[in-house]
Amino acid sequence: SLGNASQSSGINAEYGYFKRINLRMNGDSAAYPHSSHFPGFGTDAAHHGSDPDMWDFKPIVPPISLSTTFKQSAPGVPPKYDYSRAGNPTRTAFEECIAKLEGASEGFAASSGLAATMLIVNTLKAGDHILVCDDVYGGTNRYFNRVVSNFGIEISMVDPIDLAKFEASIKDNTALVWLETPTNPTLKIIDIKAVCEMVDRRFEGKTKPVIVVDNTFATPYFQRPLELGATLVLSSVTKYINGHTDVCMGVICTNDTALAEKLRFLQLAVGPAPSPFDCYLALRGARTLHLRMRQHETNSITIARWLESGDKSGFVRKVIHPGLPSHPQHELAKRQMKGFSGMLSF
Repeated sequence: SLGNASQSSGINAEYGYFKRINLRMNGDSAAYPHSSHFPGFGTDAAHHGSDPDMWDFKPIVPPISLSTTFKQSAPGVPPKYDYSRAGNPTRTAFEECIAKLEGASEGFAASSGLAATMLIVNTLKAGDHILVCDDVYGGTNRYFNRVVSNFGIEISMVDPIDLAKFEASIKDNTALVWLETPTNPTLKIIDIKAVCEMVDRRFEGKTKPVIVVDNTFATPYFQRPLELGATLVLSSVTKYINGHTDVCMGVICTNDTALAEKLRFLQLAVGPAPSPFDCYLALRGARTLHLRMRQHETNSITIARWLESGDKSGFVRKVIHPGLPSHPQHELAKRQMKGFSGMLSF
Protein backbone atom coordinates (compact mmCIF):
# COMPACT_ATOMS: atom_id res chain seq x y z
CA SER A 1 0.00 0.00 0.00
CA LEU A 2 1.19 3.52 -0.79
CA GLY A 3 -0.32 4.75 2.46
CA ASN A 4 -1.83 8.04 1.32
CA ALA A 5 -2.40 10.24 -1.70
CA SER A 6 0.62 12.46 -1.06
CA GLN A 7 2.92 9.44 -1.06
CA SER A 8 1.30 8.22 -4.25
CA SER A 9 1.76 11.62 -5.86
CA GLY A 10 5.41 11.70 -4.85
CA ILE A 11 6.12 8.25 -6.25
CA ASN A 12 4.35 9.11 -9.51
CA ALA A 13 6.45 12.26 -9.78
CA GLU A 14 9.61 10.24 -9.22
CA TYR A 15 8.49 7.70 -11.82
CA GLY A 16 7.88 10.52 -14.28
CA TYR A 17 11.36 11.89 -13.64
CA PHE A 18 13.08 8.56 -14.29
CA LYS A 19 10.89 7.95 -17.32
CA ARG A 20 12.07 11.27 -18.78
CA ILE A 21 15.68 10.37 -18.04
CA ASN A 22 15.23 7.02 -19.83
CA LEU A 23 13.68 8.77 -22.82
CA ARG A 24 16.62 11.15 -22.89
CA MET A 25 19.16 8.33 -22.78
CA ASN A 26 17.31 6.55 -25.57
CA GLY A 27 17.39 9.69 -27.73
CA ASP A 28 13.68 10.55 -27.67
CA SER A 29 13.72 14.04 -29.18
CA ALA A 30 10.30 14.83 -27.73
CA ALA A 31 11.75 14.55 -24.23
CA TYR A 32 15.35 15.70 -24.46
CA PRO A 33 16.68 16.46 -27.98
CA HIS A 34 20.33 15.79 -27.23
CA SER A 35 22.73 13.17 -25.88
CA SER A 36 23.51 12.44 -22.25
CA HIS A 37 25.98 14.37 -20.10
CA PHE A 38 29.72 13.65 -19.98
CA PRO A 39 30.21 10.24 -18.30
CA GLY A 40 31.38 10.34 -14.71
CA PHE A 41 30.79 14.07 -14.35
CA GLY A 42 29.11 13.86 -10.95
CA THR A 43 31.78 11.54 -9.59
CA ASP A 44 34.54 13.86 -10.79
CA ALA A 45 32.77 16.86 -9.28
CA ALA A 46 32.45 15.11 -5.93
CA HIS A 47 35.99 13.75 -5.68
CA HIS A 48 38.51 15.48 -7.93
CA GLY A 49 40.64 17.97 -6.02
CA SER A 50 39.29 16.55 -2.76
CA ASP A 51 41.55 13.53 -2.27
CA PRO A 52 41.81 12.97 1.51
CA ASP A 53 45.37 11.71 1.00
CA MET A 54 46.43 15.26 0.15
CA TRP A 55 46.37 15.93 3.88
CA ASP A 56 47.99 14.14 6.82
CA PHE A 57 44.68 13.94 8.70
CA LYS A 58 42.68 12.57 5.71
CA PRO A 59 39.64 14.93 5.63
CA ILE A 60 36.79 14.01 3.31
CA VAL A 61 36.05 17.71 2.78
CA PRO A 62 39.12 19.88 2.04
CA PRO A 63 39.75 22.33 4.89
CA ILE A 64 39.67 26.10 4.55
CA SER A 65 43.29 27.18 4.70
CA LEU A 66 43.24 30.83 5.79
CA SER A 67 46.99 31.27 6.26
CA THR A 68 48.54 33.92 4.02
CA THR A 69 52.12 32.69 4.58
CA PHE A 70 53.71 29.28 5.07
CA LYS A 71 56.74 28.08 7.02
CA GLN A 72 59.93 27.63 5.01
CA SER A 73 62.49 24.95 5.81
CA ALA A 74 65.21 27.54 5.19
CA PRO A 75 65.28 31.16 3.95
CA GLY A 76 64.18 31.20 0.32
CA VAL A 77 63.24 27.51 0.36
CA PRO A 78 59.43 27.50 0.51
CA PRO A 79 57.29 24.35 0.52
CA LYS A 80 54.54 23.96 -2.10
CA TYR A 81 52.98 27.25 -0.96
CA ASP A 82 54.73 30.39 0.21
CA TYR A 83 52.23 33.27 -0.14
CA SER A 84 48.50 32.96 -0.65
CA ARG A 85 48.32 35.31 -3.65
CA ALA A 86 50.52 32.83 -5.52
CA GLY A 87 48.72 29.74 -4.29
CA ASN A 88 46.57 28.32 -1.52
CA PRO A 89 45.60 24.71 -0.68
CA THR A 90 41.86 25.40 -0.75
CA ARG A 91 42.17 27.26 -4.04
CA THR A 92 44.18 24.38 -5.50
CA ALA A 93 41.39 21.95 -4.59
CA PHE A 94 38.84 24.08 -6.43
CA GLU A 95 41.08 24.68 -9.47
CA GLU A 96 41.82 20.97 -9.85
CA CYS A 97 38.13 20.10 -9.64
CA ILE A 98 37.01 22.58 -12.30
CA ALA A 99 39.94 21.72 -14.59
CA LYS A 100 38.83 18.09 -14.48
CA LEU A 101 35.22 19.02 -15.29
CA GLU A 102 36.36 21.11 -18.27
CA GLY A 103 38.65 18.37 -19.59
CA ALA A 104 41.69 20.53 -18.85
CA SER A 105 45.08 19.98 -17.27
CA GLU A 106 45.24 23.38 -15.53
CA GLY A 107 42.77 25.67 -13.79
CA PHE A 108 43.17 29.24 -12.52
CA ALA A 109 40.72 30.84 -10.13
CA ALA A 110 40.22 34.61 -9.94
CA SER A 111 38.20 36.91 -7.72
CA SER A 112 35.48 37.41 -10.37
CA GLY A 113 34.68 36.52 -13.96
CA LEU A 114 36.00 39.89 -15.08
CA ALA A 115 39.17 39.38 -13.01
CA ALA A 116 39.69 36.16 -14.96
CA THR A 117 39.11 38.10 -18.19
CA MET A 118 41.72 40.63 -17.06
CA LEU A 119 44.26 37.85 -16.46
CA ILE A 120 43.84 36.68 -20.05
CA VAL A 121 44.08 40.20 -21.49
CA ASN A 122 47.27 40.74 -19.49
CA THR A 123 48.97 38.16 -21.72
CA LEU A 124 48.63 40.68 -24.60
CA LYS A 125 50.59 43.81 -25.50
CA ALA A 126 49.96 47.19 -27.12
CA GLY A 127 49.38 46.79 -30.85
CA ASP A 128 47.50 43.51 -30.53
CA HIS A 129 43.97 43.01 -31.84
CA ILE A 130 41.08 41.26 -30.09
CA LEU A 131 38.25 39.86 -32.21
CA VAL A 132 35.12 39.58 -30.06
CA CYS A 133 31.70 38.18 -30.85
CA ASP A 134 29.18 41.00 -31.02
CA ASP A 135 26.86 39.70 -28.29
CA VAL A 136 28.70 39.26 -25.00
CA TYR A 137 28.13 39.77 -21.30
CA GLY A 138 27.76 43.51 -20.64
CA GLY A 139 30.72 43.57 -18.27
CA THR A 140 32.95 42.03 -20.93
CA ASN A 141 31.78 44.57 -23.51
CA ARG A 142 32.40 47.44 -21.11
CA TYR A 143 35.85 46.16 -20.10
CA PHE A 144 37.05 45.67 -23.68
CA ASN A 145 35.70 48.92 -25.12
CA ARG A 146 36.11 51.31 -22.21
CA VAL A 147 39.23 49.96 -20.49
CA VAL A 148 41.34 47.66 -22.68
CA SER A 149 41.00 49.94 -25.73
CA ASN A 150 42.81 52.69 -23.77
CA PHE A 151 46.02 50.65 -23.70
CA GLY A 152 46.78 50.42 -27.41
CA ILE A 153 44.84 47.21 -28.00
CA GLU A 154 42.37 47.21 -30.89
CA ILE A 155 38.89 45.76 -30.36
CA SER A 156 36.53 44.50 -33.10
CA MET A 157 33.06 43.18 -32.28
CA VAL A 158 31.61 41.07 -35.09
CA ASP A 159 28.66 38.71 -35.47
CA PRO A 160 30.19 35.19 -35.41
CA ILE A 161 27.10 33.55 -36.84
CA ASP A 162 28.20 34.94 -40.21
CA LEU A 163 31.42 32.92 -40.41
CA ALA A 164 32.62 34.60 -43.60
CA LYS A 165 32.24 38.04 -42.04
CA PHE A 166 33.93 36.87 -38.86
CA GLU A 167 36.86 35.41 -40.81
CA ALA A 168 37.21 38.63 -42.82
CA SER A 169 37.62 40.50 -39.53
CA ILE A 170 40.70 38.52 -38.51
CA LYS A 171 43.86 40.61 -38.85
CA ASP A 172 47.55 39.82 -38.94
CA ASN A 173 47.86 41.25 -35.43
CA THR A 174 44.86 39.36 -34.02
CA ALA A 175 46.16 37.88 -30.79
CA LEU A 176 42.90 36.92 -29.10
CA VAL A 177 39.58 35.61 -30.39
CA TRP A 178 36.85 35.92 -27.78
CA LEU A 179 33.72 33.80 -28.09
CA GLU A 180 30.74 33.41 -25.79
CA THR A 181 28.23 30.65 -26.43
CA PRO A 182 25.39 30.68 -25.68
CA THR A 183 25.68 34.46 -25.79
CA ASN A 184 24.27 36.88 -23.25
CA PRO A 185 21.47 37.86 -23.64
CA THR A 186 20.30 36.77 -27.12
CA LEU A 187 21.48 33.16 -26.74
CA LYS A 188 23.26 32.88 -30.08
CA ILE A 189 25.06 29.56 -30.53
CA ILE A 190 28.52 29.96 -32.02
CA ASP A 191 30.10 27.06 -33.91
CA ILE A 192 33.23 26.71 -31.78
CA LYS A 193 34.82 24.02 -33.91
CA ALA A 194 34.25 25.97 -37.13
CA VAL A 195 35.78 29.15 -35.69
CA CYS A 196 38.81 27.23 -34.37
CA GLU A 197 39.36 25.57 -37.74
CA MET A 198 39.02 28.96 -39.43
CA VAL A 199 41.71 30.46 -37.18
CA ASP A 200 43.97 27.44 -37.78
CA ARG A 201 43.70 27.92 -41.55
CA ARG A 202 44.27 31.66 -41.35
CA PHE A 203 47.42 31.32 -39.23
CA GLU A 204 48.83 28.08 -40.64
CA GLY A 205 52.58 28.07 -40.02
CA LYS A 206 52.34 31.17 -37.81
CA THR A 207 51.71 31.95 -34.17
CA LYS A 208 47.97 31.51 -33.73
CA PRO A 209 45.71 33.74 -31.66
CA VAL A 210 44.47 32.42 -28.35
CA ILE A 211 40.83 31.35 -28.68
CA VAL A 212 38.77 31.90 -25.54
CA VAL A 213 35.25 30.59 -24.99
CA ASP A 214 33.15 32.01 -22.18
CA ASN A 215 31.28 28.90 -21.03
CA THR A 216 29.29 30.56 -18.25
CA PHE A 217 25.80 29.95 -19.64
CA ALA A 218 26.46 26.33 -20.68
CA THR A 219 28.84 25.17 -17.90
CA PRO A 220 31.15 22.17 -18.39
CA TYR A 221 28.20 19.90 -17.68
CA PHE A 222 26.68 20.74 -21.06
CA GLN A 223 29.66 21.93 -23.14
CA ARG A 224 33.43 21.44 -23.27
CA PRO A 225 35.00 24.05 -25.58
CA LEU A 226 38.55 22.70 -25.18
CA GLU A 227 37.46 19.47 -26.87
CA LEU A 228 36.24 21.56 -29.81
CA GLY A 229 39.56 23.35 -30.31
CA ALA A 230 39.49 26.34 -27.94
CA THR A 231 42.72 27.35 -26.19
CA LEU A 232 41.10 28.64 -23.02
CA VAL A 233 37.69 28.23 -21.43
CA LEU A 234 36.46 30.85 -18.96
CA SER A 235 33.48 30.81 -16.63
CA SER A 236 31.97 33.20 -14.16
CA VAL A 237 31.81 30.87 -11.17
CA THR A 238 29.43 33.40 -9.59
CA LYS A 239 26.61 31.98 -11.70
CA TYR A 240 25.96 28.27 -12.23
CA ILE A 241 29.18 26.65 -10.99
CA ASN A 242 28.86 28.05 -7.47
CA GLY A 243 25.09 28.15 -7.80
CA HIS A 244 24.22 29.53 -4.37
CA THR A 245 24.41 33.32 -4.94
CA ASP A 246 27.04 33.76 -2.23
CA VAL A 247 30.37 33.81 -4.10
CA CYS A 248 31.88 36.15 -6.70
CA MET A 249 34.57 34.30 -8.65
CA GLY A 250 35.89 33.38 -12.10
CA VAL A 251 37.94 30.47 -13.43
CA ILE A 252 40.08 29.79 -16.51
CA CYS A 253 41.02 26.30 -17.73
CA THR A 254 43.45 25.16 -20.43
CA ASN A 255 45.58 22.33 -21.79
CA ASP A 256 48.20 24.74 -23.16
CA THR A 257 51.27 24.32 -20.92
CA ALA A 258 53.07 27.49 -22.01
CA LEU A 259 49.96 29.63 -21.59
CA ALA A 260 49.30 28.01 -18.23
CA GLU A 261 52.73 29.15 -17.03
CA LYS A 262 51.92 32.73 -18.06
CA LEU A 263 48.57 32.66 -16.29
CA ARG A 264 50.10 31.21 -13.12
CA PHE A 265 52.66 34.01 -13.11
CA LEU A 266 49.93 36.61 -13.67
CA GLN A 267 47.93 35.25 -10.73
CA LEU A 268 50.92 36.24 -8.60
CA ALA A 269 51.96 39.41 -10.45
CA VAL A 270 48.52 40.97 -10.98
CA GLY A 271 46.92 39.52 -7.88
CA PRO A 272 43.18 38.92 -8.47
CA ALA A 273 43.17 35.98 -6.05
CA PRO A 274 39.88 34.70 -4.61
CA SER A 275 39.67 34.11 -0.88
CA PRO A 276 40.11 30.58 0.52
CA PHE A 277 36.60 30.72 1.96
CA ASP A 278 35.13 31.58 -1.45
CA CYS A 279 37.08 28.69 -2.99
CA TYR A 280 35.65 26.36 -0.36
CA LEU A 281 32.10 27.54 -1.09
CA ALA A 282 32.58 27.27 -4.86
CA LEU A 283 33.95 23.74 -4.52
CA ARG A 284 30.86 22.87 -2.49
CA GLY A 285 28.71 24.30 -5.27
CA ALA A 286 30.54 22.40 -8.01
CA ARG A 287 29.69 19.10 -6.35
CA THR A 288 26.00 19.54 -7.17
CA LEU A 289 26.43 21.25 -10.54
CA HIS A 290 25.24 18.20 -12.50
CA LEU A 291 22.06 17.89 -10.45
CA ARG A 292 21.24 21.58 -10.63
CA MET A 293 21.88 21.88 -14.37
CA ARG A 294 19.50 19.02 -15.10
CA GLN A 295 16.74 20.83 -13.22
CA HIS A 296 17.60 24.21 -14.76
CA GLU A 297 17.30 22.58 -18.17
CA THR A 298 13.94 21.00 -17.37
CA ASN A 299 12.58 24.27 -15.97
CA SER A 300 13.73 26.48 -18.84
CA ILE A 301 12.56 24.27 -21.70
CA THR A 302 9.18 23.80 -19.98
CA ILE A 303 8.70 27.56 -19.64
CA ALA A 304 9.99 28.21 -23.17
CA ARG A 305 7.54 25.72 -24.68
CA TRP A 306 4.69 27.19 -22.61
CA LEU A 307 5.52 30.73 -23.74
CA GLU A 308 5.66 29.62 -27.37
CA SER A 309 2.37 27.75 -27.34
CA GLY A 310 -1.32 28.54 -27.35
CA ASP A 311 -2.76 32.00 -26.90
CA LYS A 312 0.49 33.41 -25.41
CA SER A 313 1.47 34.30 -28.97
CA GLY A 314 -0.74 37.35 -28.65
CA PHE A 315 1.53 38.68 -25.92
CA VAL A 316 4.92 37.08 -26.67
CA ARG A 317 6.34 37.78 -30.12
CA LYS A 318 9.45 35.59 -29.84
CA VAL A 319 10.92 33.01 -27.48
CA ILE A 320 14.67 32.37 -27.60
CA HIS A 321 15.90 29.05 -26.21
CA PRO A 322 18.51 26.81 -27.92
CA GLY A 323 16.39 23.76 -27.09
CA LEU A 324 13.47 24.97 -29.18
CA PRO A 325 13.32 23.91 -32.85
CA SER A 326 12.47 27.55 -33.61
CA HIS A 327 15.94 28.68 -32.48
CA PRO A 328 18.02 29.51 -35.59
CA GLN A 329 21.01 27.50 -34.33
CA HIS A 330 18.99 24.65 -32.78
CA GLU A 331 20.68 21.91 -34.81
CA LEU A 332 24.13 23.31 -34.04
CA ALA A 333 23.25 23.45 -30.34
CA LYS A 334 22.25 19.78 -30.40
CA ARG A 335 25.58 18.82 -32.02
CA GLN A 336 27.80 21.01 -29.90
CA MET A 337 26.14 20.81 -26.48
CA LYS A 338 25.02 17.97 -24.25
CA GLY A 339 21.99 19.95 -23.13
CA PHE A 340 20.70 23.43 -22.35
CA SER A 341 20.88 25.49 -19.19
CA GLY A 342 18.24 27.57 -17.48
CA MET A 343 18.66 30.62 -19.71
CA LEU A 344 15.93 31.82 -22.05
CA SER A 345 14.89 35.18 -23.47
CA PHE A 346 11.56 36.38 -24.81
